[in-house]
Amino acid sequence: MSHHWVYAFKAGTADGNAGMKNLLGGKGANLAEMSSLGLPVPPGFTITTEACVHYYKNSQTFPEGLEAEVAGALKRLEATTGKGFGSVDNPLLVSVRSGARASMPGMMDTVLNLGLNDETIDGLAKLTGDRRFALDCYRRFITMYSNVVLGVSHHGFEDILDDHKDRLGITIDTDLTADDWTRVIADYKAKVKADLGHDFPQDPQDQLWGAVKAVFGSWMNDRAKFYRKMHDIPEDWGTAVNIQSMVFGNMGDTSATGVAFTRNPSNGDANLYGEFLLNAQGEDVVAGIRTPQALTKRAREEMGDRQPSMQEALPEVFAQFETTVETLEKHYRDVQDVEFTVEQGKLFMLQTRNAKRTSKAALKIAVDMAREGLITPQEALMRIEPSSFDQLLHPMLDPKAERTIIAKGLPASPGAASGKIVFTADDAVRLAAAGEEVILVRDETSPEDIHGMHAAKAIVTARGGMTSHAAVVARGMGRPCVSGAGELQIYTERGEFSARGQTFKYGDIVTLDGSIGEIYKGSIRMIEPEFSDDFHQIMKWADEFRTLKVLANAETPADANTAKGFGAEGIGLCRTEHMFFDDERITAVREMILADDEAGRRKALAKIQPMQKADFVELLSIMDGLPVTIRLLDPPLHEFLPHTPEDIKHVAEVTEVSEEKLYKRTKELSETNPMLGWRGCRLGITFPEIYESQLRALFEAACDLVKQGKSPKPDIMHPLVATKEEMAKLTAMTHAIAREVITASGVALEYKVGTMIELPRAALQADRLAETAEFFSFGTNDLTQTTFGISRDDSGRFLNPYIEAGIFEKDPFVSLDQDGVGALIKIAAEKGKATRADIKLGICGEHGGDPASIEFCHKVGLNYVSCSPYRVPVARLAAAQAAIKNA
Repeated sequence: MSHHWVYAFKAGTADGNAGMKNLLGGKGANLAEMSSLGLPVPPGFTITTEACVHYYKNSQTFPEGLEAEVAGALKRLEATTGKGFGSVDNPLLVSVRSGARASMPGMMDTVLNLGLNDETIDGLAKLTGDRRFALDCYRRFITMYSNVVLGVSHHGFEDILDDHKDRLGITIDTDLTADDWTRVIADYKAKVKADLGHDFPQDPQDQLWGAVKAVFGSWMNDRAKFYRKMHDIPEDWGTAVNIQSMVFGNMGDTSATGVAFTRNPSNGDANLYGEFLLNAQGEDVVAGIRTPQALTKRAREEMGDRQPSMQEALPEVFAQFETTVETLEKHYRDVQDVEFTVEQGKLFMLQTRNAKRTSKAALKIAVDMAREGLITPQEALMRIEPSSFDQLLHPMLDPKAERTIIAKGLPASPGAASGKIVFTADDAVRLAAAGEEVILVRDETSPEDIHGMHAAKAIVTARGGMTSHAAVVARGMGRPCVSGAGELQIYTERGEFSARGQTFKYGDIVTLDGSIGEIYKGSIRMIEPEFSDDFHQIMKWADEFRTLKVLANAETPADANTAKGFGAEGIGLCRTEHMFFDDERITAVREMILADDEAGRRKALAKIQPMQKADFVELLSIMDGLPVTIRLLDPPLHEFLPHTPEDIKHVAEVTEVSEEKLYKRTKELSETNPMLGWRGCRLGITFPEIYESQLRALFEAACDLVKQGKSPKPDIMHPLVATKEEMAKLTAMTHAIAREVITASGVALEYKVGTMIELPRAALQADRLAETAEFFSFGTNDLTQTTFGISRDDSGRFLNPYIEAGIFEKDPFVSLDQDGVGALIKIAAEKGKATRADIKLGICGEHGGDPASIEFCHKVGLNYVSCSPYRVPVARLAAAQAAIKNA
């Protein structure tokens, strides 16, 4: 059986339907569907996406049989319309449009009025009795065809038209007469010949196949490639070509063209929204040559416009149009974006598709449609992109505000902020304490900067990726962050940075948008987030359907309260080292590190222990009755020590330790690769007094709360465990201190002991670890690093080229590598359950807020995900979608 490359449609019947989007593209499938519904659709046919795929796989040649099928479809189209393609007396004109399976507005090319030439133009003029109209169509065709197919810039045609308007003293295209258009067309054709060395093509068949090739070619143009990359649309999908009988909106004041949405795509209001133009063709509405008019009287009055709306200018057609789009919305059960033309009082529908919409509108539309009974709550949940919640949860820049870009980096943490530039954490704290809003600008951040990051409104780094220290901490704090802004040249000692030929100094005001990774000059107006009833309804539905629990990564009371406010069901990761960088505490930590023996270390730890206990009391109180997972000290000790001569001098004065000893100790603790060095549980085993102090603080805090009638639920997590022996030793230490504190307190306390799985060996030995571990928390940031052997802070140098080359599909630090890292998680989960059937399993890396990673967690049977506080709503929605998709 031969391949079928062409599918026809006309009002009342069609070869295809809406379910054939992969083959016919979105436009072709919906034209077929509208035709089958009996709606007024100009007849035509669709060349399939498979033909485009064949075209690129076979040295840009058409598949065998395509030309014959197109010829047959043209014959049938001629019979349907009663016109002839290329006929001098009664010419059939067609539009040639692209149509991929995923909507790509404005990315690919269109040709209108195809079939016109120096002879058929006379036939069209006689047929319509309007020579000016015919010539208007011809000049449009020459402009569009020359640009799209022949590669002649449209600017040259615009210049010619402007020259004629200036000569005639007019400003509007519709004021040109037939004679005027004749002269314009002569100049257009002369330009084509001058640019290309040959005349504008006259054979309609040559025109048609040239346009088909151009549409296929536009699938690979730069803007289409960029759009596909931005929206994860595969290159091998290809585009369909839709060839359709022309209808004309430029046949006088009873004709029109327009674009409409069945609901407002900006705010979701259930009102018809759009624009139209009398006596115009489709491109006029979007070209900006004439100001479009409102569709409805209500919209016209709200805008204060004096031009009549379509409802007023063409009342009978508008009534038909309103009924038609209501039919489409109910049929597709979603907001429709439609294109239409009115030809001398007769309505024609040219396209319908599910409308693009803002995050705010998507939320309202989904909830409204569910309440109207048009869709189910499950469908409402599936209509919302979880990551779009980032726009709803953080301040945004006013889209109407002007802005000047200084530099661009990675969108590391969403939200927008303005403030004065500072270059050190201490300056950030000092200015913030004085009531200033500051932006911390660093080459890269380290744990030492934590107090400045907390004080700053936002963070910018020149180096680092989406899961660098700056990115991870900023997301946890809800601070906007742009990382990896490599074009910034930062001179901290001079207090300035330069980018794009401009220099900005300490105290200058900048604005950044962490949602798109851009930094701007000066202060820009903000829009604060609003949590509508629709948002709370979606969250309520999400909680009804999800099975994964959603916890938060948090270590401060502010983070914990934020997380709980967003619906977190506990804390899945409290990084205790983040509690050590307060000015008062860091001194004691450094004293502990600089101590010569265990007694010295215990003396310093005794200063820290009451502070840690107070921290744990606050966190456990906020999360009363909910689990709080405490990760004991993880980073290598050298991260707490100063590194620059200035810092070393300052610390020496504060700690009363000689600079020489500080230099020596820093050198002793420095490691070639601290990621693989003396950190995590290795510290807890070699210096057990560190973990003992932390455990004592935790259990004392929990027991005090039990005495107050509260229900603390601490889970103690030992990081970087690789062997059964490490896990057993650390578990025994934990239970010994717990027994001592609980016995002394005279209360009952439930707690769990587990580990963070962040090493491949730990995943492979999970059955043995589970002999003593009661839970596994997958630290997917580090597990990704150790599995790939790449650093999340340095890999930005090659990750983008890898992604562009197709070596990596996505950044593995942003979305979980399910084939590699995911396989280790699956192995560990299965082995852990084999040893301990009730073992609790979750992830606490940054992937805990990524929708694709959350779906993976659901599929492999984890119990929870833990993410940054501001991503909790994202995770709740994504978990519900995972449950619905995999039910």
